[in-house]
Amino acid sequence: MPYFRYISKDAAGKIISGKIKANNKEQAGAQLKAKGLTPVSFEKMKGGFFASLLGDPKPHIKSEALGIFTRQLSTMISAGIPLLESLEILTEQADDAGFKLAMQKALEKLRSGSDLSEALSDYPKIFTRIYISMIKAGEASGQLDTVLTRLAEFMESTEKLKREIKAAMTYPVVSLVMILGIASALLIFIVPKFKTIFTQLKVPLPAITKGLLALSDNIRDMWFVWIGIIVAIFVSFSLWKKSNKGEKMWHHILLKLPIFGQLFVKVAISRFSKTFSTLIQSGVPILGALEIVAATSGNRVIEDAVLKARENVRKGETLGEPLGASKVFPPMVTRMISIGEKSGALEQLLEKISEFYDQQVESTVEGLTALIEPVMIGLMGVVVGGMVLAIFMPILKIQEALQKK
Repeated sequence: MPYFRYISKDAAGKIISGKIKANNKEQAGAQLKAKGLTPVSFEKMKGGFFASLLGDPKPHIKSEALGIFTRQLSTMISAGIPLLESLEILTEQADDAGFKLAMQKALEKLRSGSDLSEALSDYPKIFTRIYISMIKAGEASGQLDTVLTRLAEFMESTEKLKREIKAAMTYPVVSLVMILGIASALLIFIVPKFKTIFTQLKVPLPAITKGLLALSDNIRDMWFVWIGIIVAIFVSFSLWKKSNKGEKMWHHILLKLPIFGQLFVKVAISRFSKTFSTLIQSGVPILGALEIVAATSGNRVIEDAVLKARENVRKGETLGEPLGASKVFPPMVTRMISIGEKSGALEQLLEKISEFYDQQVESTVEGLTALIEPVMIGLMGVVVGGMVLAIFMPILKIQEALQKK
C-alpha cells in the first residue's frame, strides 16, 4: 500500500503536514477527515515504506523557479491582490512538495501577524540573505511590489549569467572527458592486442611505441594505484581548497587563469555591481549592502576587497580606493564608483557597470566558444593521433620488410 505526504488544516486553521498510508488520494482524504482535518494537498511518495522513514521533504526550489515565483508575486501585488491571497494562490500551484510545505508554514506565520521577511527567513536554503534583506527593505519603505519586481529582474539576469558561464564551460569539459575516455579505451583494450602481435613478430619498436606499451602495461597492472593516486589528489585538493589560505589562493588563481581568467573577472564585477545596485535601490543601507555583497560574491579576493571598502565607508572614507587596490576591479570601474559616490548617483552608475559587464561576459563567452572548439579538436588529434601513430609505425616497418622479401 503506498504512502501519501499530505498538507492539511485543523479546526483552528493551523497547518498540519505528515504522511499517511492509503490505497489512493480519496481514501487518504477520508482518513484525514475522520481525524477532523481538512485536506489541502496530497503527493504520492516514491519508494513506499522506505521513503516514509525520511520524514517531510526538505524545502528546495530551483533558482529559476524561485525567480518565476517572485515575478508572479510582484505582478499580483502590483495588480492590487492582497499579499496573503497572492501567496496562497502561488503556494497552491507550487509543484515541489518541500517548497509548498515551507510556504504553508510561512503563510501560517503571516496569518499570526509576522512580516513576510520574518516568515521567509526560516528557510535560508530557499530564500537567500539578499532575498530577505530586499524584502525587509521593501516592507520598511512600503514599496514591496517595486522591490519584488527589482528582485525578480535581479534573479532573471543572474540566471542568464549562469547559463552563459555554463555554456562556455560545457564544451571543453565534455571534450576533455571524451579525449580521456578514448585514450583510456585505447590503452586498456586496443594497445595490449598490438603488443602481443609485436612480441610474436619480434619487430624492433620505436621509442614512442615502447613508451605507449609501457604506459598501457602500467595502467592495466597498477590500476588500483592510479585510482588511489587520483582519489588522494582529489581529497587533498578539496581539503586544501576548504582551508582559509587555500580557498583564497584558489580564488586568486581562478581570476588569473589563461583564457578563462578574464571571464571569471568580468562575471565577478558584473555580480558585484548588480547585487550592490539592486540592494541600494531597494533601500538597504550601504554598510549592510556591502556586507551582503561580500558574503555572496563567491570569491574570497572580491570578498576581502569589498569588506575593506565597507570599513573605509564606515570610517567616512571612499569606496573606490580599496576596490582598486585588489587589482581585480579595473580603473574604469573604480573611477565610476568614485564619481557615483561624489554625485549621489552610485546606484545608477553601478547599474551601468553591470549592464556593460553583462555584455562583456556575453561577448567573451562567444569568443571563448569560437576559440576552444579548434583547440579541443587539435588536442584530440594530438592525443589520439599520437597513439595511433605509435601503434602503426611498427606495422609499417613490418610491411616494408615483407615487401623487401
